Amino acid sequence: MGKVAFVFPGQGAQKVGMASDFRLPGSAGRLLYDRAAETLGWDLAALCDDGPEEALRQTIHTQPALYVASCAAVEEFRLRAPQVRPHAMAGHSVGEYAALYAAGAMDFHVGLKLVARRAALMRDAAEARPGAMAAVIGLAAEAVAEACAEASEAGIVAVANTNCPGQVVVSGEEAAVERASAAARARGARMVTRLQVSGGFHSPLMAAAGDALYPELREAGFRPADVPVVVNVEAAYCSNGIDVAPFLTMQVSGGVRWEESMRLLLADGCDTFVELGCGNVLSGLMKRIDRGARSLVVEDAASLDAACAALASAG
Repeated sequence: MGKVAFVFPGQGAQKVGMASDFRLPGSAGRLLYDRAAETLGWDLAALCDDGPEEALRQTIHTQPALYVASCAAVEEFRLRAPQVRPHAMAGHSVGEYAALYAAGAMDFHVGLKLVARRAALMRDAAEARPGAMAAVIGLAAEAVAEACAEASEAGIVAVANTNCPGQVVVSGEEAAVERASAAARARGARMVTRLQVSGGFHSPLMAAAGDALYPELREAGFRPADVPVVVNVEAAYCSNGIDVAPFLTMQVSGGVRWEESMRLLLADGCDTFVELGCGNVLSGLMKRIDRGARSLVVEDAASLDAACAALASAG
């Protein structure tokens, strides 16, 4: 087995509120959920277990839920497989905060406070400047960027996520996203699907949210990471705690360069990717990026057992 990378899902994750073994009383993960309730002032575990789902899908709840679920999965995995030393971490959008926690760059409660604040600011920005997002399937990223440029007369629109070959997400003002979607279809996109989101995330519409978050990021006191984190906006390694705040600020209104991030890890010898949190979206993307890479999921007791067995068999 070559090198191992830990990856953490963002808001495209599945099953955010699905009952998890990592929330059971007495588990390592449950300790984090209990700490989260103290930090947030509301019971995240109860919301995840009992709903209502409509509330859980609100950005202000979804982002903390994703962060805590990933951190809980990290703690459970470390108890079972302490011998696994990851080469690097990477997180998709809000998943980058879990990556920083796992890398030792910040404490759990610091990350949770930042995630909760980020979610509230993004919600406020979406209400002040409404937007939309759409996934473009079957078209190269360069052609999608051209479609956005063509649509710019209708308003703000930009490439938000380059997830894998043939899957690119655009984000911006409603009319401009519609125009870019039409331009992408004209260029040969196989499908364009509107995403069920509440704003134009990872676009210039979120600039005010990033600006408001920056002072709190700057004061967070990020430590040098124990292992490098591949940051979304640069698709490059970051280990220096000083650089984290600017990167996380830019990420709010900038693109998530996921495919490039994964190709960096692949080029550096990572052949096993452990997705920690909710669902297997990132594992699905990796199949499109490199079918030869091994993807493992850790989201509950059964998947943890399977991941540990697979790692043990690989040596």
